[in-house]
This record gives sequence, structure tokens and C-alpha cells, in this order.
Amino acid sequence: MHAPSRRSFVTAISGALAGVALLAAVPQAAAQNYPSRPVTLIVPWGAGGGTDATARIVASLLEKEIGQPVTVVNRTGGSGVVGHAAIASAAPDGYTIGLATVEIGMMHWQGLTELTGASYTPIGLVNADPAGINVRADAPYKTVNDLLAAIKANPGKFKASGTGQGGIWHLAIAGLLRDQKIDPASVPWVPSNGAAPGLQDMVAGGVEVAPVSLPEARSLIDAGKVKSLAIMSDKPSALYPNRYRARRHHEGRGHRQVARR
Repeated sequence: MHAPSRRSFVTAISGALAGVALLAAVPQAAAQNYPSRPVTLIVPWGAGGGTDATARIVASLLEKEIGQPVTVVNRTGGSGVVGHAAIASAAPDGYTIGLATVEIGMMHWQGLTELTGASYTPIGLVNADPAGINVRADAPYKTVNDLLAAIKANPGKFKASGTGQGGIWHLAIAGLLRDQKIDPASVPWVPSNGAAPGLQDMVAGGVEVAPVSLPEARSLIDAGKVKSLAIMSDKPSALYPNRYRARRHHEGRGHRQVARR
């Protein structure tokens, strides 16, 4: 079973590479003084999630390279629109960068914003994780097939969360359900500001499924509060190499894989 991977890109604000070119064109003394003050790294999702964790790793490494503090700022809201808009509207002076996620390719189709990937200048791809199917540790399901059978038998009973409406984890579970000939509307989506609040909502009993990545669920898995039934990848997880194995399915015209417990 295939589903989209969450792909985080470090992106400069619109025109940032032009700003770099401008630095090269100004007097050498001015170029040598850059950066002369702290840099802000904007994250469109909440603290504690995978994008936030990735941003803080990037910020820590970048500080060592440039010799200036790099402050991570979480700008949440609007299914990711608020943070992505803050990145795009910042002055292209080299002192504001952002961690844009794959949702930037989706939000405009929902009429949430006119921003697209073309609104940014990409610096590099820094992270990509497959979606997972996570449930509470005390849930009765031993395999993802058990969960899918329960969903099919009880449409509307199960709710899921982990990102904004139409975000990557929403599309991941919708794609999984559609692939299994189950109406995606059978699992209502509860929007959140990221994986961390979605997982906490699941642990508290507000939703039944959090289709987020294993790195995002790892602390709760290790704490015995969450269990992961599957990851949407053709390779086993490097985090839990002995817990998952790849199984090949022959469905329709293609060969589909899912790593399962």
C-alpha cells in the first residue's frame, strides 16, 4: 500500500537566493560581515512534531556554521497557511528562512491560500518520512488489517488526526482507505496543528488513529502509550528494525508494499 511521504524542505523566503546574489555584488567588507545578527527559522507546525524536531536539528547545526543564533519560531494555524505565509512574506534579507512542508503543494487547491511551491526559493530537501498507522497501546487491533476491518464494519466510528485538513497525513490515510476500497469519509478527520497534538488527542481518547510518522510517534511508542500497526513504505523502519518486515501485495495493476509488525 502506497501513501505520500511527508517531505520537509528548508526554504528561503521568496527571493532569498536573489538576496544571496545581491550580497555577492555589494562591497566585499559588507559580504564578509554577514550574518551580523540572529537568523529566524519559521516552522508552520506545532512544537513537538516531526517538522519542529527537524527544524531544531537544522538550527543547531546552522548556528555552528554561521556563528549566530538561529531561533526557531512556530507559527501555527490555518492548516499550515499562517506559517507558510509568514515565510513567504518575510523580507528577503537572508535573516528569515523557513521549513516548508509538502502541504504547500496542497493548500491552494483547497482555496486556503494562493501560495504554491513557486512562492519560495528552495535551499534543500532535509527530511522525508513515510506515514504510519498508529493507535493507542490498549487498542484491540494487532494488525493494520484488523483496524481496516473494524473501520469497514463501522463507518464513521473512527476519527483520525495529526495535521491540518487536507494535509499530508490526512491524504495518507485517505489514500490507504481508498486503496483498500473503503470510503475515505468513513474516517472523519480532526484537524490539528501537527503530529504532536494529534497524538495527544489520540492518547486522550479524542480520536482513534494518528497516521503520522514513526519519528513523531516514537516517544509515545517507547512510553507504552501508542503502538504502530504499519508504515507506508517499501522498506522496514530503521527506528524499529526488528518490529517490521516488508510484505508484498499484488493488488490491481501494481505491486504494493507495506512494512508491518
